Amino acid sequence: MTIYLNGEYMPIEEAKIPVLDRGFIFGDGVYEVIPVYSRKAFRLAEHLRRLQHSLDGIKLANPHSDGEWTKLINELIARNPGEDQYLYLHITRGVAKRDHAFPNPPVKPTVFMMSNPLPTPPAALLQSGVGAVTAQDNRWLRCDIKAIALLPNVLLRQMAVDAGCAETILIRPGSNNEPSFMTEGAASNIFVVKNGKLLAPPKDNLMLPGITYDVILEIAAANGIPHEVRRIAVAEVFAADELLLTSSTKEVLAITHLDGKPVGTGKPGAMFARLYKLYQDYKRDVMRKHV
Repeated sequence: MTIYLNGEYMPIEEAKIPVLDRGFIFGDGVYEVIPVYSRKAFRLAEHLRRLQHSLDGIKLANPHSDGEWTKLINELIARNPGEDQYLYLHITRGVAKRDHAFPNPPVKPTVFMMSNPLPTPPAALLQSGVGAVTAQDNRWLRCDIKAIALLPNVLLRQMAVDAGCAETILIRPGSNNEPSFMTEGAASNIFVVKNGKLLAPPKDNLMLPGITYDVILEIAAANGIPHEVRRIAVAEVFAADELLLTSSTKEVLAITHLDGKPVGTGKPGAMFARLYKLYQDYKRDVMRKHV
């Protein structure tokens, strides 16, 4: 594997970062994950826009312009094998003495990128769907920032693994007598389907604005699929006809069991089948037009 670190491409075994890097000491940084199909970065402009939002959220200046990022990303793709990859971008505030306050004057950010083979869900998983569990969303209030400090997500995701499931669906308590509501998955976005309508939680500070989430809503709008973006009460999650999981690496999957009980018929439903096909068609069209 060839990686990029602070201006150099090198084998991953040769990469070294000082122990006083604020990403290591404080988790002071952000990241981005970009899928690559046929050696072309998918919706790169949208991913770079989300990266900028994350950097703005932690008050860290972007070390590169969009044009510079594009050149670096394309070079990293070219230096690694595989037509389909996923890129991991990792930016920290840099190396400085241990102090909670930002270094003053600012230091040079640490920029790290690596490529891995892009896993695609096997056909058996598409046919059977996956299981999920629910848990209280105990993360901070800026989940819209793609921060590298992911310990809450790690622990919540491990709950699913320990239960033999693929994901943990996160629930936040309501306020002012409002019911508890769903935010997202520990490492994904979640959609609810009820009576033929696709329901999506709103993009606010309590969830990460997923790129695949956006694609699904664009596809729904373009194909006349009834949909609504709003807070989704936990009771609606458990009463769903279908539940869908989306992410850059998993694309679209059906959740067929929740907390050990079947969702709807316990099998992937008609909305999943339609959206999955439309997503694959969209992806092919986008990559065909890719310059």
